[in-house]
Amino acid sequence: MRDASLEHLKTLIATPSPSGFEQPVAHLYRNYVSEFADKVITDVMGNVSACINPQAAMRIMYAGHMDEIGFIVHFIDEDGFLFFNTIGGTDVATEIGQRVWVHGKERVQGVIGRKAIQTLKADESKQTPTLKDLWIDIGATSREQAEAVVKIGSPVTLQTEFAALLGSNATARAFDNKAGLFIGGEIVRRLAEEGGLHPDVGLYALGTVQEEIGSRGAQTAAFNLAPHTALAVDMGVAMDYPLARPEEQGRLDLGKGPGISQGPNTNPIVLDILLKAALEESIPYQLQAYGDKSPTDARLLQTNRSGVATGLLSVPLRYMHTPSEVLCLNDVEATIDLVCGYCRRIRPDTDFTPW
Repeated sequence: MRDASLEHLKTLIATPSPSGFEQPVAHLYRNYVSEFADKVITDVMGNVSACINPQAAMRIMYAGHMDEIGFIVHFIDEDGFLFFNTIGGTDVATEIGQRVWVHGKERVQGVIGRKAIQTLKADESKQTPTLKDLWIDIGATSREQAEAVVKIGSPVTLQTEFAALLGSNATARAFDNKAGLFIGGEIVRRLAEEGGLHPDVGLYALGTVQEEIGSRGAQTAAFNLAPHTALAVDMGVAMDYPLARPEEQGRLDLGKGPGISQGPNTNPIVLDILLKAALEESIPYQLQAYGDKSPTDARLLQTNRSGVATGLLSVPLRYMHTPSEVLCLNDVEATIDLVCGYCRRIRPDTDFTPW
């Protein structure tokens, strides 16, 4: 990965973007793609679309959601402690003792607290805590002191940033799905610099909003754009660690390329083109099978208007929705290669109708 791209990924990770509060990272994405795209648009929901060949009749939509899981302050007690709800799905047990940023009137450091283990009763120590058992301590000693810097509705993010591990692996919060957003920006850069996209085919690389609470941004953006084909790129649950049971949902390993989904969420013509691109360009990939409706943006892309020929790619990710997610940067690169290969194979007369 080129140095400038890696620094951009690190900046995306460091920038807060809980669902409904994506504006800071949307600003970064707009600035990055503006150098390469023919047109950049932000819609009323906050989705950012970077387009190459906006005049083309054939439209490809790429969706990588900008939002991350987080928290929101809903009560401040008289002693200045903050109580909160989650934004998106999270494992409460992983948050105890974590340092956080509270994005209020200014950015404030805090820590998620609970009763000390020495004070827990026997039955309490055996139970997973719930949100009502936790609070955020910013060091305030009164509600007035806390309200000077924080307000009801302030979003909260975990204070864990990008760090390199051994080999090509890395850890951070919010790889889900800032890695997918990063991939979208790199696709725009690569196709603009290297070419290969048919002049009568338009690519719209979107950073979508509010995926973690129901793919709302993808739904409205797809209705507005009316693409003929779409690719959703998100994180997939890796199953290559101790005690994992791949027989329950399939195998997905770090370092072996993105997962290509098969099943009712994937148009068969899209699947064929993805596999052809991977084989012809020697891009590593892993086959996945999913029989239910997808929990990603692909679900609502597929059923937009009269239907969209949709594909779903999954970057393997360990420890999803925790403070320290782990992925392989080589898988990110392979996903960029695969999506570029797909886009270059689409023609104005490509027929996605399954026969």
